[in-house]
Amino acid sequence: MRKNTIIVLSLIVISIISVYIINQSALTPQQSAPRKELLVYCGITMIQPMSEIAAILEEQENIKISIIKGGSGNLLRSIKFNRLGDLYLPGSESYILQAKEEALIVESAHIGYNKAAIMVQEGNPKNIPAGVTALLDPELYIVIGNPDTGSIGKETKKILTAAGIFSDAMQNARELTTDSKRLIEVLKKGEADLVVNWYATATWPENAEHIDALPIEERFATKKKLILGLLKTSKHPKLAKKFMDYASSDKGRTIFERYGLYTVD
Repeated sequence: MRKNTIIVLSLIVISIISVYIINQSALTPQQSAPRKELLVYCGITMIQPMSEIAAILEEQENIKISIIKGGSGNLLRSIKFNRLGDLYLPGSESYILQAKEEALIVESAHIGYNKAAIMVQEGNPKNIPAGVTALLDPELYIVIGNPDTGSIGKETKKILTAAGIFSDAMQNARELTTDSKRLIEVLKKGEADLVVNWYATATWPENAEHIDALPIEERFATKKKLILGLLKTSKHPKLAKKFMDYASSDKGRTIFERYGLYTVD
């Protein structure tokens, strides 16, 4: 089931990119050249600040910026398969390191931080305690991220492994899901009692009234760097570098801070 889900999600991303390629090649010689376009792969948790920065750069540079969002692992698989795109922002630095090992990244910049937290329904109606041992409670409906598809699933596995409870927690979980967006949805719809997700998502206005975040012990859950990578396949590396420079500047930091993606302690 997990492999089938990964295949379906990867095919969806590939289909989106195929449309992008067709649109790029559809112009006849008589038509005027379009604006230069950047293709950005972005983990779901960072889509809001990245979209805001994209809008600023589109106006400043008279360019178009397309953003493909998804689980960080699925996005990396798409980058490797399609060999197309300009920038990649996963939810965990480990994906950037993996991309560098495979010679997919030529330059990178630190732009923010992520940190995992336990999340419960607003007001914590079941009085769930903070700490990873809550994931072992058989009375709770627990949903966690799939380690193979997204950064939060990968981080959850690291946390639970460090705590020595990964196997038990996996057996106790009622559902594995692909990414942070779905983890938010199951709490807001009352379908789950507890999830592990990136802290930033609980601070957003559309979520804050529905979700409470509980801390995970610091020795298990440390803050993670968000690293934006310039892809080797970039058709417009100078423009991609301008995006990267803005995202890592004080102005960019202010934007990421507003979405809970810089000060996470």
